[in-house]
Amino acid sequence: MTPPTAPADAASPRPGFTPADEAFVQDFATMSAFGATPAGGVDRQAASPDDVRQRRWLAGVLEARGLRVVYDRIGNQFGLLERVPGAPYVLIGSHMDSQPTAGRFDGAYGVLAAAHAVFRLAEEWERSGGVPRFNLAVVNWFNEEGSRFVPSMMGSSVFTGKLPLEQALATRDRDGVSVREALEPTGFLGDGAGPAAAFCAEIHIEQGRGLENAGIAIGLVTSSWAANKYTFIVNGDQAHSGATVMADRKDALLGASLLVVAAREVADRFPGVLHTSVGQLDVYPNSPVVVASRVSLLLDLRSPDEAVLEEADALLHRRITEIEESARVTVERHHSHSWGITPYQPDGVELARRCARRLGLSHTDVMTVAGHDSINMKDLVPTVMLFVPSSEGVSHNELEFTTDADMVAGLRLLTEVVRSLANGELDG
Repeated sequence: MTPPTAPADAASPRPGFTPADEAFVQDFATMSAFGATPAGGVDRQAASPDDVRQRRWLAGVLEARGLRVVYDRIGNQFGLLERVPGAPYVLIGSHMDSQPTAGRFDGAYGVLAAAHAVFRLAEEWERSGGVPRFNLAVVNWFNEEGSRFVPSMMGSSVFTGKLPLEQALATRDRDGVSVREALEPTGFLGDGAGPAAAFCAEIHIEQGRGLENAGIAIGLVTSSWAANKYTFIVNGDQAHSGATVMADRKDALLGASLLVVAAREVADRFPGVLHTSVGQLDVYPNSPVVVASRVSLLLDLRSPDEAVLEEADALLHRRITEIEESARVTVERHHSHSWGITPYQPDGVELARRCARRLGLSHTDVMTVAGHDSINMKDLVPTVMLFVPSSEGVSHNELEFTTDADMVAGLRLLTEVVRSLANGELDG
C-alpha cells in the first residue's frame, strides 16, 4: 500500500497543486489528528469526546470563512453560505464520525471537500459579483456509521423523515447512554429541522478497488445495492458450562454461531452478487463458566439484484427455523431497516459526467455497495454521488488510504458540480 504523503507548505504548492489545494491537504491532516490512533487511523464514534472536538474545530473553520454554523434537532451540523436570501440550499457533505479504529478518509474526506468547495465558490462569487440561484450548506451528518448508536445513517434518516426524531433521540449505546443524553451537554442539539434542501451532493472514497484497478479517477454513482438489515436475538437457557449435560443445553451462543455460518453459506450460494455479514455480537452473561442465555447480533444482506436479495433473505429465514430446532433455542427477528436499488437521478449523473469531462478527469459509472447519507437524500431531492479511489479497497480499517492527488481531483470535480447545482442546471 502506498504510504501517506506528507502535506506540503501551502505557500509552496507541489506541481499541479494550487495553494488552495495545499490548504485543503493541510486541513485534512489537521482534521485527521482528532481521535488519531497509533496505526494511522481514527476513533471518533458519534458524540464521543474526539467527535465533539473535531466538530468544534470544523465549526471554527467554517465560521472563519464567513459561514454560519447551525445544528438541527438530531445534531446534524450545517455551515450555511446564504447568497440568495430565502432560497433553499444545495447540501454538500458526508460524516465525520467513525467506526472504532477506523480509517481517516471514510466520510471525513467528503465533509472537508464540501467545505473547501464552498470556500472556493464563495471567493469566486465575491470576486465576480456572481449570484447563484441557490444557497450552499456544508453538512456533517450525525452518526452515519452507527457504531455507537444503531441504526446507521441516523442523522440523514431523521432529516429526511425516514426515522422518527424521538425514536432516534431515545436510542441508547451499550453503556445505556441515549443520543439525547450524549448530545445535550455538547450544544449540538438545535431546535430546528435544518436548512431547506433543493439539491444534495456527496463525495466519498470508493471503499472498493474498482476505480484503482481500472486506473480511473472518478466514480459516478448511479444507484446503490439493495440491503436488508436485521437485529436477531437468540434466546437459550443459562447453565453451568462444565456440569450441564450437553444434551440438556440450550446454548444461545451456539445458535448465534450457526446463524453467522448460515449467513456466509447463503452468500456463497450467490457468488459476486450477494454480500452478508454479522458485524456485532452481544453475549449474556458473557462469563467463562456459563452457557450463554442470550445473544443479540446485527446481520445484513446486500445485493445489486433485488430478486437475489429476496431469495437469499427467504433462505436465511428458513435456516433460522432449522437452527432453532437443532440448537434448541428461539430467535427473535427484528427488521432494522432496508433500502432498494433506487437510482440516483440520471440528470444528476449526467451533470457530473459533463463536469468531469470539462476537467479532463477519467470517470465511469459505478454502484455503491456501502450505505451513505446520500442514499437517504436522493429520495428527498435530486442528489449527486461521487467516488474517488481507495488504495487496495481497504476501508473501515486504519490502513485505509487515498492519495492527495485523488482527493484533490475529487475536490475540483465536487466544486464544479456544486457550482452547476447552485446555478440551477438541474432546476425544473
